[in-house]
Amino acid sequence: MHKFDYSFLKNGMLPSQLVNVTAAISSLETASQFRKNSFQKVFTELESIAKIQSVKNSNEIEGIVTSDERIFQIVQQNSAPKNHNEQEISGYRDVLNLIHSGFETIQFNENTVLSLHRTLLAATDYNYGGKYKTDDNVILETDALGNRKVRFAPTPAKETKAAMEQLFLAYMEANSDPDINALLLIPCVILDFLCIHPFRDGNGRMSRLLSLLLLYKNDFDAGKYISFEEQINKHKLLYYQSLKESSANWHESRNDYVPFMQNFLGVLYQCYQELDRRFAVVNSNKVTKSARIEATVLNSLLPISKAEICRILPDVSPTTIEAVLGKMVKSGIITTLGSGRGIKYVKK
Repeated sequence: MHKFDYSFLKNGMLPSQLVNVTAAISSLETASQFRKNSFQKVFTELESIAKIQSVKNSNEIEGIVTSDERIFQIVQQNSAPKNHNEQEISGYRDVLNLIHSGFETIQFNENTVLSLHRTLLAATDYNYGGKYKTDDNVILETDALGNRKVRFAPTPAKETKAAMEQLFLAYMEANSDPDINALLLIPCVILDFLCIHPFRDGNGRMSRLLSLLLLYKNDFDAGKYISFEEQINKHKLLYYQSLKESSANWHESRNDYVPFMQNFLGVLYQCYQELDRRFAVVNSNKVTKSARIEATVLNSLLPISKAEICRILPDVSPTTIEAVLGKMVKSGIITTLGSGRGIKYVKK
């Protein structure tokens, strides 16, 4: 069985690109939180729109489709499902509503995952909702000639419950470790969930719902206002490629999580960028540039240079960044490493 161990996330050997994107996301999250206090009505409207897009796109990825008009009616709960696809769509709506309204009290454990899966399939005539698979499953792919082949063989059915238990325990341990950034941990957990593939049906949709749950629980909620699932669907070939690369040698615990982490965090960053763009015109209520610089440094996992901050915050001048860094050093919030052009800044 795969060994569920996320301690590698704190060994300092991760690509700088990953470290930088987590800092950028944290900076944008800080801006989002400030704005939410002043624009509650706008965020409520954005959430309503994002729900429709999330329900549509997450199901569309799996080939479960209906018209945009019917999606709207189903999400607004103005109409009962008319066919099997719409039953599946209404199930996703129900789980998404549960996560949006109750994520703070919903725990990431076996009871939760089985309960959410049961709700996902509740409107269908399937009798395996809320139950782990009883038969082995495989993930197939079709080549250019139309030939099918096995892309990945998930955890065998007889080992599924034990693997899921290990996944929950590994997440619990890593999430309580202050040296492990939740933004790096969550995509690793979602990849492992997909490699276990614990259910007969609904694994892909459950992975996206659980992504939102874990992100919300760790205070990264852009997916509530800009559809996370829509961003995945827009670039789903890249998503599947990253999944393929990161699942190679998974059973032997020699897989590389980085491709999937990069894709996952790239999608989340796109959500935050889009949310930021929608408020760019609200100049009088924008978060100050100083606050964004401070958040970028304080949320960086590794020592960060002025040049790296400039890349993360391209709209902020190097002079402003240098001035804020100087004040932070003087106040004792951060300290410096190195000298000259190689100088970097790190939280004390």
